[in-house]
Amino acid sequence: MNLKKAECNASRLFQEDDPIMFKHILVPTDGSELSRATAKRAVSFAKESGARVTVFFAKPEYPIAYFGEGALIDPTTPEKFAELADQQANEYLSEVQKECTEAGVECAVTSATSDVPYEAIIEAAEKCGCDLIFMASHGRRGISGFLLGSETNKVLTHSKVPVLVYR
Repeated sequence: MNLKKAECNASRLFQEDDPIMFKHILVPTDGSELSRATAKRAVSFAKESGARVTVFFAKPEYPIAYFGEGALIDPTTPEKFAELADQQANEYLSEVQKECTEAGVECAVTSATSDVPYEAIIEAAEKCGCDLIFMASHGRRGISGFLLGSETNKVLTHSKVPVLVYR
């Protein structure tokens, strides 16, 4: 069998007048190591494809714990909890924003308070007009599904926006 090496002319594949497949990428982050690695790859992907990035963080709701007939007392006030959540969001979002700036990729940041991260991710993608969600296969909670994290799996099954899962 005589196989010839196929030639690929990359300049023919991507020309300036070609439409860009993805123009606006949502990158959800939770601050985990995999999420950070995913964000780095998302920024690289955005640069290669000429897309802009919106980085998203779902802040947790104030937890109210109930035990039996009475509520457990949490020394943190809802205001203090919100302040800490905002600080955490700013830390994670600015980290990715810095990577975008260094790569020359247009970037916006946004966050929302939600205890249902997959819904917040989908809503953010829709509100921001994103045409791709670029997310990690699992986050801080570890692998809670068989192959994918539960939040990633829920985004995949409920989102109308295409999802790219990075492992």
